[in-house]
Amino acid sequence: FGYQNHPNVEVVAASDLFPDRCAELAHVTGAKKTYASCEEMLEKDKEIEAVFIATDAPSHVRLCIACLKRGLHVISAVPAVFGLEQVEQADELLATVKKTGLVYALNETSAFRAQIYAMRQIYKAGGFGKLIYTEGEYYHYMDKHIGSYKDWRVALPPQYYPTHSNAFYTCVTGGSFTDVSCLAMPSLLADNQAGKNRYNNPFATEIALFRTSEGGMARMAVSWDMPGAHGEKGRVYGQRGSYEERYDGLADVTAVSQEKPPLPPTMQAGGHGGSHGYLTDDFITAILLKRKPVCDVACALNTTVAGIIAHQSALKGGETLKVPQFTL
Repeated sequence: FGYQNHPNVEVVAASDLFPDRCAELAHVTGAKKTYASCEEMLEKDKEIEAVFIATDAPSHVRLCIACLKRGLHVISAVPAVFGLEQVEQADELLATVKKTGLVYALNETSAFRAQIYAMRQIYKAGGFGKLIYTEGEYYHYMDKHIGSYKDWRVALPPQYYPTHSNAFYTCVTGGSFTDVSCLAMPSLLADNQAGKNRYNNPFATEIALFRTSEGGMARMAVSWDMPGAHGEKGRVYGQRGSYEERYDGLADVTAVSQEKPPLPPTMQAGGHGGSHGYLTDDFITAILLKRKPVCDVACALNTTVAGIIAHQSALKGGETLKVPQFTL
């Protein structure tokens, strides 16, 4: 994500459970110190001020809380929390951020894709009014599962990884989802068979219909088993205007810039739709200017936990469930 290229950052340490990966990470980032684990780094290194947690998803919230309690600003890979058993830790993460006053950001790549950046600018200027209906889609066909630490991705419930779709509402409006009904059908994928995976999960496509905090509706889809379906896509439809592939040019927002501002000259926009460098710069700028990042802890949890509840709804045949709310 280019931290080593940011003019206000010095990468001083790298950590990984695998020594060869740790050495490669240190080489790429220019880190002079390496540690065999995040826990070792927290215990021994008094120089660091901020940490990027990019571990396996089940470890995110535990390590983020530990880093915040140690007095470090934190940016986390997605999702913020993982699975029903970690919903209580969402409350702990929020409370820890509030108590410490430190910056927490979620490294949600969709937040700085060109279309969501444009949507956010128009929304903030009032160009959409309240959103009547939003669609977000994250499709990643996985007939062969992606390698992951202790195979945490194998048979992963789709809505346990909902941020790339849910961001088309939460990272546009800053709002949340209040209720959800989610439907799914049993998958043909070999790993996604009930009783044959750690999640007891039979689904590889889950389609959630949410009520939004504005009173509107949002359809958020996550899928691993639809051949030919790929990518992160979304669109918004408001009371005053809509955004699909191209914005329709409402007269009252023509002065709003929909182009992302330039990065520091040493930074590149990077992958995931040119989002990497912007996420890095947003986090560092939030620390330096003492302001909230785009996807702060409340946005992170509202984006993530809604998906966890959606999966519970799918397991109950689409029963409408309340979604916990998080505010900073």
